[in-house]
Amino acid sequence: MQKHVAVLMGGLSAEREVSLRSGEAVAEALEARGFRVTRLDVDRHVAEVLATLAPDVAFNALHGRFGEDGIMQGILEMLRIPYTHSGVLASALAMRKDRARAIFRAAGVPVAEGVTTDRLTAGKAHVLPPPYVVKPLSEGSSFGVMIVREDQAHPPQELTRDDWAFGDEVLVEKYVGGRELTCAVIGGKAYDVIEIKAADGGWYDYEAKYAPGGSIHVLPANLKGNIYQTIRDLAVVAHEALGCRGVSRTDFRYDDRPSGTGDLVVLEVNTQPGMTETSLVPEIAAHAGIGFGELVEWMVEDASCDR
Repeated sequence: MQKHVAVLMGGLSAEREVSLRSGEAVAEALEARGFRVTRLDVDRHVAEVLATLAPDVAFNALHGRFGEDGIMQGILEMLRIPYTHSGVLASALAMRKDRARAIFRAAGVPVAEGVTTDRLTAGKAHVLPPPYVVKPLSEGSSFGVMIVREDQAHPPQELTRDDWAFGDEVLVEKYVGGRELTCAVIGGKAYDVIEIKAADGGWYDYEAKYAPGGSIHVLPANLKGNIYQTIRDLAVVAHEALGCRGVSRTDFRYDDRPSGTGDLVVLEVNTQPGMTETSLVPEIAAHAGIGFGELVEWMVEDASCDR
């Protein structure tokens, strides 16, 4: 019998547009492989809609809050609909950058020096010596992320604005220069490492991530063998420490500049990374000989409750 997959997409977060693109790519690939697919643009009535729809599997292509943070996973657990990616606890932990950092440290995964504070405090005076990075605690796709350079006398004043939309708590981390790297873990196994460069030479912000031609991907990343393998090992440790399932992607900074510190740190684990055919995880999978359709079909077959 044809398996019925509900592809959850869109949603209520700042990453809605990215999720719609991921969901449509996944839906098309699953249809091409013979699945019956329902595209579901998620709103606050999603539990009622899913209960009526009663799909065999939910493919969670949501990004950001309300989809990637354990809330949707909890709804699916209550409805006993098998779903893709990580479960309630791992999703919630990964989404909260301060909680994830504490778990990484306990597991021996290196992170940058950092402090959690409220945005108004971070906006009044430097809470770390510049350079540093300010990040909302529970957002993705670089929303609300700001780099404070060494020559900046004051912290970002955007943090004190009434229309700040990214929550009252922020993580302030020491800025680690050098390379932006990422590694995918699929089914508990680490795959290759990509180096990501903003095409304009700047930092890897939202535009660089999603605008056509905004970034350059080097796959496999040109790294010394021991560093390459260390990154793969750390991606698995981070994935397992959080309790992730299915597919995850771990982002790193590595400062191997001639005048650099040599630091290698984990920035975060993405429990529901982008899933268009040109996204990083599908690109890594393709490099290993796993086509996009094969990857999303594996994710559907891997789906379960109690994750």
